[in-house]
Amino acid sequence: MKHCLGVNVVVEGRQYLDESSPCIFISNHQSVLDILMLGATWPKWCVVTAKRSLQWVPLLGWFMTLSGALFIDRGNREKAVETLNKGLREIIDIKGSVWIFAEGTRSYSTSLMMLPFKKGAFWLAKDGKIPIVPVVVSNTTTISNAKYKVFNKGTIYIKVLPPMSLEKVQTKEEMNEFIDGVHDLMVTELKKNVGYSIPIVDTSVPPEYEEWVRAKKDKETSKEEEEILKSDLNEKTVSNATSIKIDSDDTTIEGAVSRK
Repeated sequence: MKHCLGVNVVVEGRQYLDESSPCIFISNHQSVLDILMLGATWPKWCVVTAKRSLQWVPLLGWFMTLSGALFIDRGNREKAVETLNKGLREIIDIKGSVWIFAEGTRSYSTSLMMLPFKKGAFWLAKDGKIPIVPVVVSNTTTISNAKYKVFNKGTIYIKVLPPMSLEKVQTKEEMNEFIDGVHDLMVTELKKNVGYSIPIVDTSVPPEYEEWVRAKKDKETSKEEEEILKSDLNEKTVSNATSIKIDSDDTTIEGAVSRK
């Protein structure tokens, strides 16, 4: 599919995909392009959670069922928890993993942000005594976005962060702090490092991406000017030091001549 769409996927921190199980992977949830992201990162013995209605969608639902997806009935909390707990026990037994979109729904945001995280994935990890592994995906609205009529080729960037243990989390308050901390960490990583998916522009791009590009260029220009200024100051410092040494040597020579 990615070859047909002209979309490339680059993954940083792939070792955490292979070495962290059993665990729960959490990632930001944006659009249908998340399928490409999952295809490029899918760890061995991993299952994804999804709302039950997707089970009956032709092709996608069939594929998800065959891959062992955990379909959650969001209207029945007790049944949803039972499904997750049962799935988790099986996953731990085979040293597999569960992939959960922590926001709970697609954001479709053109800004570098994430919706607040749902708590289910974190309590599931706590109960199973397994770590959370954050996965940060670049904003893909530069590749596909209905509002701005975007349909471009390009590259999606993914950064997998080190596993995070919940061993020290004991109370609801501590869990809330932990979840907020993970959310802040992932958003910071998105803003500072991962950013937007880089498009090959065939159609258009969201205005937020254009602003991001301009800000990035301004920052790079400012950094270059700062480096040039530092280089000039260093050259002047060396030049002044050499001049002082020469003057000092001249004075010494003159003194020696006068003494003679």
